[in-house]
Amino acid sequence: QVQLVESGGGLVQAGESLTLSCAASGRIFLIDVWAWYRQAPGNQRELVGTSTSGGNTDYVDSVKGRFTIFRDNAKKTVYLQMNSLKPEDTAVYYCAADVSSRPGVLLSTYWGQGTQVTVSS
Repeated sequence: QVQLVESGGGLVQAGESLTLSCAASGRIFLIDVWAWYRQAPGNQRELVGTSTSGGNTDYVDSVKGRFTIFRDNAKKTVYLQMNSLKPEDTAVYYCAADVSSRPGVLLSTYWGQGTQVTVSS
């Protein structure tokens, strides 16, 4: 079993910043890819960005230049720094991790519980 626990969501005004965190625990040998998703009411779940074990990051166009993913492999924690927030960023944000429990074990995806980010105008 692997657990991902998210924190850091809240209510902010447009232009302000928030940083979300997601900490993994349990039987973990390797976290390959961290990902952040978001889902607004009535919308499909959207991939916001990813971070590979090699430190490469990719972002959806709508957040490029504003959002940054950091990972701390020692702490098994990933962060999503969100700057210059806009009302359209309002959503429930979910972290996900591709995890192997030991060498040779197939990667499995685990999800955080979600945290609400609300940006007022």
